[in-house]
Amino acid sequence: MSSTAGAEPPDRLVLALALAIRERILPELGSLAGRAQDGSGAGGDLTFAIDAIAETALAELIAERAPRLAFYSEDRGLVAQPDATDVLIVDPIDGTRPAMAGLESACVAVALAPLGDGEPTMAELEEGCVVEIKSGGWFLATRDRGLLAWPRPVRLSANADVTRMFWGYGFRGRPVRAVAEVLAELIDASSVGGGTFELGSQAFAMTRVLTGQFDAVIEVGSRMIDEVPGIRAEFERVGRGEVLNNSPYDLAAPWLCLREAGAVVTDGWGKPLDGRRLLGSGHGFQMSSISAANRELHEQLVRAVDDGLERLRKLSR
Repeated sequence: MSSTAGAEPPDRLVLALALAIRERILPELGSLAGRAQDGSGAGGDLTFAIDAIAETALAELIAERAPRLAFYSEDRGLVAQPDATDVLIVDPIDGTRPAMAGLESACVAVALAPLGDGEPTMAELEEGCVVEIKSGGWFLATRDRGLLAWPRPVRLSANADVTRMFWGYGFRGRPVRAVAEVLAELIDASSVGGGTFELGSQAFAMTRVLTGQFDAVIEVGSRMIDEVPGIRAEFERVGRGEVLNNSPYDLAAPWLCLREAGAVVTDGWGKPLDGRRLLGSGHGFQMSSISAANRELHEQLVRAVDDGLERLRKLSR
């Protein structure tokens, strides 16, 4: 892993595309007009006016710069020409609500994989980048070749003490009481000597592990649905009929960035995400995740999530 000294970005399509999408979105940050609702996307979440602007920019930029590439995005699903050999997995705005509020925790996330038989997996990702919309800072990973970042240096935390842990988790679109029960012991343990944050963007939260601002990020909604009888109905109640856990377009780019930096990212059980499919939405494709700056802390977090799920199962009987 390394950091770049200057602002001139390297010549990589994923980064150039993410930066170009950012330029289109930037004037809309904090705009009240951007909050107008515009239906629902392929991923099931609400589409706002600012999302529509970002998705239009994505389609136009790909047509201009890489017309033979397929792409999969949150709102449009898979868009592919018959001769496409590679696919971009894109979340044009990861953190729509922070973007609408004009906050910094909103990103463009772009990853690249071979299309192959139409079912590429996380392990096949070749490049991934995350660009912060407000600041313009970026992270660029190339599989087995490391990570570049600008302007912040990559600095993984060595902290393995949960009582001093700074960490993020996701509540939006999830039943808060159930999620809080799973994470309760960790929230309590870190409430005095550490800090807990819900930032509204998985990509932004995970890249805070790269900067050393966070020690960990936990989002285990999909595991909760798989293990706790009846809990899916609660997710659908909060999501207005949809399950709104993290999809591949949320995780692909930051997962590769953290992997190339030497951080630990697994599913909610502590198992590798490598075999998970990239092109799809809904619960069958969604992924729980536990991200940590080091393995010792990650092992503690997996145990804490195991214990939290057991508490929730007992309460649900």
